[in-house]
Amino acid sequence: MKKILLTLGLSTMSLFTALACTAHASENNSEAQAQTETTETPAAAPAAEASAIRHIDAAYLRANIYDYKENPNKFVFKGSRPAIIDFYADWCGPCRSLAPKLEAAAKKYAGKVDVYKVNVDNEAELAQIFGVRSIPMVLFIPMKGTPIQTVGDLTADQIEETIAQIYKAK
Repeated sequence: MKKILLTLGLSTMSLFTALACTAHASENNSEAQAQTETTETPAAAPAAEASAIRHIDAAYLRANIYDYKENPNKFVFKGSRPAIIDFYADWCGPCRSLAPKLEAAAKKYAGKVDVYKVNVDNEAELAQIFGVRSIPMVLFIPMKGTPIQTVGDLTADQIEETIAQIYKAK
C-alpha cells in the first residue's frame, strides 16, 4: 500500500512539474512571438524597454575600446566617451544582482557613458587579458588615464561614485 501511495505521489509530482514547465515554455513562446510581432511592425517597442548595455566580444573590444594586441603594455582607450565594462557569467549570483544597477546607470548616463558586458565564459581571452580572477569584475574607463577595476556586487552609490571619478579624469 505504501508503495502504491508513493508511486502515485511521485507520478502526481512529475505531472505537475511537466505542466509547469510546459506552461512556462508556452509563456516564453508567446513572449517571443509578441517580441517578433513588435519588431516587425513600424511601431516598435520604446527604446526605454531595450537594454542600455551592449554585450560585446573580443573583436568589438579591440576595434572600439582597447586593442590589446596593438598596445599590450599600455591601455590606450579608443572610445569617444567614458565606458564601463562588466565582466560577468550567467550562472553568477552576484553578477545577476549587479546587472539591474548597471542597467539603471546605463540609462541614466546614456550618451555620456557607454556600458558594456563581457561574458567570461564566452570570452576567456578577454578574461585573461584583463586579469579577471573573480566576478563580477567591473572596469570603469576614463577618457584619459588608468581604468578603475572593481570586484564584487557594487551598490548603486559605489557605481555613482566611480562614474564621478572617471568623469574627473577627462
